[in-house]
Amino acid sequence: MTLDPRLSHFRSLAGYNRWANRRIYAACAQLPEAEYLAPRPAFFKSLHGTLNHILVGDRVWMSRFTGAQHHIKSLDQQLYADLAGLRVAREAEDAQILAYVEGLTEDSFAEPLSYKTMAGAPQHDPLDRLLTHFFNHQTHHRGQAHGLLSQTAVPPPELDYIFFLRTAKSS
Repeated sequence: MTLDPRLSHFRSLAGYNRWANRRIYAACAQLPEAEYLAPRPAFFKSLHGTLNHILVGDRVWMSRFTGAQHHIKSLDQQLYADLAGLRVAREAEDAQILAYVEGLTEDSFAEPLSYKTMAGAPQHDPLDRLLTHFFNHQTHHRGQAHGLLSQTAVPPPELDYIFFLRTAKSS
């Protein structure tokens, strides 16, 4: 029996997510905390606000995927006040994402996922499309963080998926 290509694809994206997060967080850690937290012209107001939003979104989506409860009140809710706390939480979340995706089977895609939006509206969507959104959302906002990091003296890291694939291939 052949492995459903969606399984290997989403497993790769989960690995990429962790790899990219580690790279962007390592670059941010080179900044003085005040510069990392400094207001910037961005939707989530700073590097910290942007990285925080990615974690907020991941927690909301992971709760929908797993049926767990989340305590997120808004998409800009600050979960941690500094990079150190956010980084520890990010690592833990990425481990949960990897474990969840590793646990998926072909049967996981059989039925639409039922969940509620932040406003409470019921939704029913195919899991593969939701996972695509989930990983795309992370990439979108990591790209914003990359752009904000470009406004500092710390060079932003390479985050392209193809570089992850080449790195994974060579190790």
